[in-house]
Amino acid sequence: MCIFCDIIAGKIPASVVYEDTHTLAFMDLRQANPGHVLIVPKIHVEKITDCPLDIAAALLPVVVKVAQAVQQAFNPDGLSITQANGAAAMQEVPHIHIHVIPRYFHDGVIRFYTKGAPDITPRTSLNAWGERIRLAMPEDSG
Repeated sequence: MCIFCDIIAGKIPASVVYEDTHTLAFMDLRQANPGHVLIVPKIHVEKITDCPLDIAAALLPVVVKVAQAVQQAFNPDGLSITQANGAAAMQEVPHIHIHVIPRYFHDGVIRFYTKGAPDITPRTSLNAWGERIRLAMPEDSG
């Protein structure tokens, strides 16, 4: 089983900010900037090219909702929305995941961790930042 499937199954703790029938959004353990969220489908699909269209259609509205909440919670200068497929694209976990990363001028985050992979962020910080995003989610967000 993959680490994201274990998170979805509740076998590994995660700081969840959103969940619905088809998707789960949670704080990335390695925060590029505070508020960095991952959105995954609840079924195991390795690459976007293998994704059933109904699941793909379920992902984008969640990306928009999470992006809006991150914007409201952290007021960044911008947001990076990224998704990688395969080793050559630097996909580290073989399960579709979309990054929502708050961005700031001169934050040192060029693309993906060009300053080196960040250390694992303490759970207390992940939970606190996740709570900020949960509170910023629209009422009808599940």
